[in-house]
Amino acid sequence: MTISTKTLSKSSLAIFLSKLEVFENPKISFEQYATDSEVAAEILHFAYMNGDIKGKIIADLGCGTGLLGIGALVLGAKKVFFVDVDKEALRKTSENLEFAKENLSKKKAVLINKDVKDFNEKADVVLENPPFGVQNKHADKPFLEKAFKTANVIYSFHKAESKQFIEKLANENGFETTNYFEYDFLIKMTQKFHTRKSYRFKVGCWRMENS
Repeated sequence: MTISTKTLSKSSLAIFLSKLEVFENPKISFEQYATDSEVAAEILHFAYMNGDIKGKIIADLGCGTGLLGIGALVLGAKKVFFVDVDKEALRKTSENLEFAKENLSKKKAVLINKDVKDFNEKADVVLENPPFGVQNKHADKPFLEKAFKTANVIYSFHKAESKQFIEKLANENGFETTNYFEYDFLIKMTQKFHTRKSYRFKVGCWRMENS
């Protein structure tokens, strides 16, 4: 599937992202859930229009199957670091990059199998959808702390109820929230402990910038 940034809309980007592979056997300990393609497309499109994608070096921390980073490459990012501690997730990211290769000429994808705490490259922008801390409280904190050290602009997804915690941590690290988006996330039954076919909960995406 080939798409052009000249005619790219949020809806066509969402359709493209929806064709990428998701986790086959999501791991409970990593809180692996597929990012909604329409939500991802909206955030990526906003970032693109805001000058945060084209020609930029991006770090997709806890990339999972690579949806955010691949979306950034399609929109003209210069380079994307795909960082994940899970080798199987990076294998799926590699497969998704192969699927998207017609849209990625002259753009560079770098896959890094590390805990985010051990990632030490610099980027212009961080895109991340970290664990929300459902299984382990504040599991998203190391991702934010690394993001603050990696780039001057951050787009990060978290539970909406974490708003006070997120903004306090950002301020402590010299960042301020410039934009906030809130969505109803739909998560389908993927784990044995799930008792319903699907769950909806409020998720926020913060755009934070070094102040």
